[in-house]
Amino acid sequence: MSRIQCPRCLRPQSHCLCPLVPSLDSRTRVLLLQHPSEVNHALNTARLAALGLNNAELMVGEVFEDLPVLLNQPGYQARLLFPGEDAQPIQTSAVTDEPILLVVPDGTWRKARKLLHLNPLLAALPRVTLAEGGVSRYRLRKAPGPGALSTIEAIVQALETLEAPTSFEPLLRPFEALIEGQIAAMGKETFERNHGAK
Repeated sequence: MSRIQCPRCLRPQSHCLCPLVPSLDSRTRVLLLQHPSEVNHALNTARLAALGLNNAELMVGEVFEDLPVLLNQPGYQARLLFPGEDAQPIQTSAVTDEPILLVVPDGTWRKARKLLHLNPLLAALPRVTLAEGGVSRYRLRKAPGPGALSTIEAIVQALETLEAPTSFEPLLRPFEALIEGQIAAMGKETFERNHGAK
């Protein structure tokens, strides 16, 4: 028998995160392109980001037919948040500059690269990357390398750079609660054994 799910955050009703999800305005528009394998993942941080940002949209798929329309939003410069040789570090955007449409692929690194491969328009976008040295709070997953962040953490860091001095920290509240809930469910001893400092 499956547990009753919250239709908004997709968490079990008994662990609904909606009361913790903020309603934040941003000048930057965020477009999250989520690989289908992430939708039912227990730690679906892209969904939490989309729920907490008023100027965000979450699309699920592998091939996005309406990408030309999604990327050409009047008044926005589209940028892909993804590392690469030609990626430019994100910088504070002056208020007079055209706001950014920040396109964020969501999935494992392999699945995110697949999204770029299957959607040439996406791969052709100018790329931006985060400042080095970001430390993830995602204590349940081993990072593939230094500076690897969850989707929601990457969005918060990007927005706090683009829209300094505005804080987007409240977006991380449901994420923190989600992690604490997962740790509580597995038990502290199991967490320490599997995820504690080596």
